[in-house]
Amino acid sequence: MPPKDSPEPRPATASAVRAASWGVRSVLALFLFAGALQLMKTGAADLAILEPGGVLVRNAGSTLGLGWLGALIVLSGSPIAATALTLVEAGRLDDIQGFTMLTGSRLGAAFVVLLTAVIYAWRSGAGGRMKPVSTAVMALYTTFVLYVPAAVGGFLLLRWGPFESVDLHFGGGFADLLDFVYGDLIDAVADLPGAVVFVGGLLVLLGSFKILDGVLPHLDDEDIEQGRLAWLRRKWPMFGLGCAVALVTMSVSVALTVLVPLVAKGYAKREDIVPYIMGANITTLGDTLLAAFALNSAVAVRIVLAGMITTTILSVLLLAFFYPQLRRSIWRAQRAMVKSRPRLLAFTAALFAVPLSLIAVSTWFDALTPVG
Repeated sequence: MPPKDSPEPRPATASAVRAASWGVRSVLALFLFAGALQLMKTGAADLAILEPGGVLVRNAGSTLGLGWLGALIVLSGSPIAATALTLVEAGRLDDIQGFTMLTGSRLGAAFVVLLTAVIYAWRSGAGGRMKPVSTAVMALYTTFVLYVPAAVGGFLLLRWGPFESVDLHFGGGFADLLDFVYGDLIDAVADLPGAVVFVGGLLVLLGSFKILDGVLPHLDDEDIEQGRLAWLRRKWPMFGLGCAVALVTMSVSVALTVLVPLVAKGYAKREDIVPYIMGANITTLGDTLLAAFALNSAVAVRIVLAGMITTTILSVLLLAFFYPQLRRSIWRAQRAMVKSRPRLLAFTAALFAVPLSLIAVSTWFDALTPVG
């Protein structure tokens, strides 16, 4: 008799295996995430380049440029935002400098959308190359429109007396737990140069985000294809969708990159994506808030909350009272940009030139300011 085929795994067994795999990867990602923050905080305390008053951390302007440039380099804002919080907790930055570095990380995070759009446009036919790049430029413009004025509001909120007294963090038992779990690791690297420990922690942090990307659900155009109808043209449903996608994926880069194929394939119209971008830029701070709690730092929590509160208030006000004007101005700005290749190249170059200029000008201005 021919050998019987081996029985296929039962659906319940396969589901249990997938659930166990998901659980193990989730725990590993969170373990590495919290451990990376402890390493970075330890390394930052001895990092000469981040000495208070240094070029990169001289004032709020230089840290704004540092956060922006860092997000451009690593193609993600979340690791740079988490880095800002570790520098605050390590005493290298004050709360305002940490806030501006976080804000800068948000301004640079959308750059990956432009890269994705260029690649997508290159693969498309000649007639389909305009939409992806146009979508990316709109994402960048909307991010600037939202975060620049929100930064002013966040500064005022951080200096508001009642908000300064907000003390949200885990109790002393959590600090003891962190010391129990990571204490031996921190002791093992205590004699290494601060730069080695800090960069090593940053690499572990990037690795933890990579694992989280594999654990969290991935959304693409096929996942939202069924929502092509009228509700994708209304501002509040689109705002809610942007909030949901960024919250689920814990990445504004992923949430905004989803727009490129959605618009290119006609599932959503470019004219209607501004509320989606605004929503994604709010809930993307969810993983940064998690980092603040993982650091067990009340000031780090206040920094993130200041960003979330001000961007939420500004977004709701703009959508409720100025949405037609906002949509029209962003649409006209991106049209003027994408119609001219030299303008588009200049716009892309400015994404790097502006943060570099912020660091240089802030250093120069601070050097001219008399002490005392």
